[in-house]
Amino acid sequence: MTDINENIESPFSLKVSFDKLLKHYEELSQSDDEFIAAKARRVIKTADAYPILREGFSDVSILKEREKEIRTILQDSFSPVLTKNEIKTASVPFHNLIFNSSERFKSIIENAGEDFELQIKNMPKDEKYIIACTIILDFCYGYTINFKRPFYYEIPDKNGIIQFYKILYNADFTEIVPSEHAPKITQEDVDELLDNFDNMALWKEKFPPNSYTFKGFVISNIFNVTADQAISNIKSSLIGEEKRKDEGFMKDFHKIFQSLLGLEDIKVGFSIYNKEEDSFERVYGVGMNSFLLNDSESKSCCGALCEMSYNTLLKEKKFYTISDVNKFYDLSKGKAPQYKSLKDQKIQSAILAPIANDEGLMGILEIVSEQPKVLNSINANKLVDVMPFIVTAVERSKNQEQNLIEAIIQQECTSIHPSVNWRFEKEARQFIKDEMNGKEPNFNKIAFENIYPLYGQIDIKGSSEARNSATQKDLQIQLNMIKSIILNAFELEKLPIYEQFLYQINEYLEGLDQHFQVDSEQQISSFIKQDIDPLFEHLKVIQPLKDEVYAYFKSIDDKVDVLYKHRKDYDDTIALVNKEMAALLDKKQVEAQAMYPHYFERFKTDGVEHNMYIGESITKEESFNPIYLYNLRLWQLQVMCEMENSFYLMQSNFPVKLDVASMILVFNQPLSISFRMDEKQFDVDGTYNARYEIVKKRVDKAYIKGTKKRVTQKGKISIVYSQKQDEIEYMRYIRFLQSKKYLDDDVEIVELQDLQAVTGLKAIRVSVLYHKDPDDKSFYTYEDLMKEIKA
Repeated sequence: MTDINENIESPFSLKVSFDKLLKHYEELSQSDDEFIAAKARRVIKTADAYPILREGFSDVSILKEREKEIRTILQDSFSPVLTKNEIKTASVPFHNLIFNSSERFKSIIENAGEDFELQIKNMPKDEKYIIACTIILDFCYGYTINFKRPFYYEIPDKNGIIQFYKILYNADFTEIVPSEHAPKITQEDVDELLDNFDNMALWKEKFPPNSYTFKGFVISNIFNVTADQAISNIKSSLIGEEKRKDEGFMKDFHKIFQSLLGLEDIKVGFSIYNKEEDSFERVYGVGMNSFLLNDSESKSCCGALCEMSYNTLLKEKKFYTISDVNKFYDLSKGKAPQYKSLKDQKIQSAILAPIANDEGLMGILEIVSEQPKVLNSINANKLVDVMPFIVTAVERSKNQEQNLIEAIIQQECTSIHPSVNWRFEKEARQFIKDEMNGKEPNFNKIAFENIYPLYGQIDIKGSSEARNSATQKDLQIQLNMIKSIILNAFELEKLPIYEQFLYQINEYLEGLDQHFQVDSEQQISSFIKQDIDPLFEHLKVIQPLKDEVYAYFKSIDDKVDVLYKHRKDYDDTIALVNKEMAALLDKKQVEAQAMYPHYFERFKTDGVEHNMYIGESITKEESFNPIYLYNLRLWQLQVMCEMENSFYLMQSNFPVKLDVASMILVFNQPLSISFRMDEKQFDVDGTYNARYEIVKKRVDKAYIKGTKKRVTQKGKISIVYSQKQDEIEYMRYIRFLQSKKYLDDDVEIVELQDLQAVTGLKAIRVSVLYHKDPDDKSFYTYEDLMKEIKA
């Protein structure tokens, strides 16, 4: 015995019964229409011979045993006249068991193939139980909870194209009876359930499994709604932004259009129209393709379309159909670019649909097939209903792209730090509000008062000297190459001008050896451009000099138009240092922001410098305490030590060996900053606060009082301050970091020579301890580390 209820958890205990239908026939048996009455009596007689058909049963085998009698009882419901037209079944709810169906339904299932398993597509298993409970609430207690939703079958046709069938249930011949142990449902129970849809335990408490008997059967009237569902699926696919990023998006999109057009062998592509350049461009995304562009990233419209297709798509904004690519390719003698592109991809028919709104063309929807004539001007009209959704999706996509472009520009060029973004949003909202209320909108000044500044830098030592040395070497190499060529030219032609050029080159080489000056580079470059380049254009056609002149030109960098070897090594080193140091600082900043929010910005120069501001007015909450300032100062000092270590660990990878020196500026008085709209950055407010900016710009060049030694020194961190309490505070941090082997024991306190309008500055200087690799437990001073690296 196979029970219908096996492996099903439900508040229903299902029983197939024809009792309610037979009661209807009992009424018909008293009809004045003798034909109807006689037929009804015949049905009742058939059923009376087998009382179980009224009483109800859950044994599936009875359906087979009484198949003939059931077919007689259901004869009017499944009219033989309409059996090949109607799609209809008799079954029990929430079950794939079908015990009677029309011939058309049987044909549909047969065409779907032997492996096809019929399932209601959009009924989640978890929701079946709750749906059954809502039916009980309505049927037994009169509480109508509108949880009805359309259900569908997805069934492939004989060509494998998915067809969508909507199911409408007729439950007139059913009854639901509570068992003795079924809890009585009250209004309070209903109110509780309304607020707890996802609480399955609660639903099972109110409606225990098998606590109600479902007796009867349902008739399903099924309708092919493939076109409507395909349109809905296209809309759903286009709305779901995340769906469009999935790898399977385009595969599903192909299937949807296959269902819409009823064609198996079709593919879908897109191309975007660039109005400014009058060109088509590829849509970037997983699985995206353009059949107009083929392998090209972009094409001018004239390079992708002939004049007629151009006018149809861009000017008239109408569909352009090609039913037979080979035929039209031959007629155009291969000159129409769209036919050639499609033919090269073995495409035989196509529909090109303009995606356009009132502002003009935005792109092209491309539907193609490798079969001729399957796509044509007739079935192109099926796209009319879906084009508005595609237009809306493209409009939204273009807006999102523009927003993304603006966001990238803002991030890369005029970034607003997240810690203060709330303040800008507040002003922007007020700006919009004023504008909508007819007032003169004005973006008010963004300022933050009573905040504490922190400043630090890791600066490349001797960067000017290193660049001058690289420039000097490049110029010497280039001048010697020029000298060699002119000497050889002089051997061929004893021209006095060659002697004059050689004299000038020797003068420049001597000057580079003895005293390289700032203007030396400019003078030599002008000499080469004005005198040597025209000469070498002449000499390169002379056979004995040809190879040497070509080798010279090959050594010249195309972008900067000079020999660019040592200078390139220097520039690459600076770029690498800045990149690595900035990346480390950014990574560490994430941790610092998690401790307590604060404003942060960094700049790449010959090294990396950073500003931080912390205080109540930035965090927008009454949570600031000086402990967060002290924490950030300690964090900054520790991170500067880590950046020093990271630099020297990477130094061997740099093209040029350079050193760095680190400095922290301590300013213990709160100040105010405001956003400069013209410069797109924050700056201090007020004359007194400006002193802080002056010190920042000049302090790293300051000398120790009474000496010509800079306060910053490689291998050391310099902490510049003016107040005794700052010294006491930072000495605590230094002792702590000494215990952690970040810093050495050679602490010194020095006075700085007075800067313009700034006096009384001091500095704590202490050596950083380094390690050769992240896992090395041994620490080194700068001098010892250099010896180890050299060794």
